[in-house]
Amino acid sequence: MNGKPKNSRMRRGVSLLPISFTVGNIVCGYYALVAAMHGGAANFDAAAKAIGIAIVLDGLDGRVARLTGSSSPFGKEFDSLADVISFGLAPAFLAYSWGMFSLEGQGDFFRQLARWGGVITFAFLMCGAWRLARFNIQAPAASGHVPLRHFIGLPIPAAAGMIAALVHFRKSPLTEWPWAIAWLGLVAGLAFLMVSTVRYYSFKDIDLRRRRSSLVVVALGLLVILIVSNSEVVLPLLAIGYVLSGIIGKISGWIRRRPGPSPTATGEPAQLPHL
Repeated sequence: MNGKPKNSRMRRGVSLLPISFTVGNIVCGYYALVAAMHGGAANFDAAAKAIGIAIVLDGLDGRVARLTGSSSPFGKEFDSLADVISFGLAPAFLAYSWGMFSLEGQGDFFRQLARWGGVITFAFLMCGAWRLARFNIQAPAASGHVPLRHFIGLPIPAAAGMIAALVHFRKSPLTEWPWAIAWLGLVAGLAFLMVSTVRYYSFKDIDLRRRRSSLVVVALGLLVILIVSNSEVVLPLLAIGYVLSGIIGKISGWIRRRPGPSPTATGEPAQLPHL
């Protein structure tokens, strides 16, 4: 009789473990909002780092839940709400404040640019929420407990990571309008990719319990060292590479599906069928 309550208490403790990572995710998102609100290179960089930490915590909560067998509908919904804050609202506000607030001049052009900046960053938030809702519908349709190998559309943490990585790379806010226009174009492109049908590798089929080659362990160790020692360069390269991977895969798929030229189009005589 004493074993049952002990096991139930242990079960509740295990289920709280992934929830704690989600709570940390929300804390990082809220901190990123407050830091971006204060402005300044140091605060913008702190906001970018907070979003990066939130991405790590978001990756851990799902894996911990699967490894401990403590997944629950409440945890999935709580995680989605946290993602809207940390990867939708926080990076959208960071993108607007970092790219718009420090522009020189107060004329009509800059006011119009600021208005478009508000529209585009809000579109980023809306597309991110749309992307999460679509994922929540598609995920239960996966066969059994087999994890999805690919995401349909750019994952919202990756889109937020791109914004955070570039802010972390430069730190100082934008002050020239050509760069601000290019920045808004990038944010709009990320918003479009989130609601697109471009496929991105999910990394969810990687089983951490399986034995790995020593080369894989060494490569992961080197990657961690590179990120810690030179995060301003390595993180943007990783973010850009992941975003481009889906686009390149989409283009290569189009090329493979293109039908070959017909014999008459190439000038070769068409062969008569054998009788």
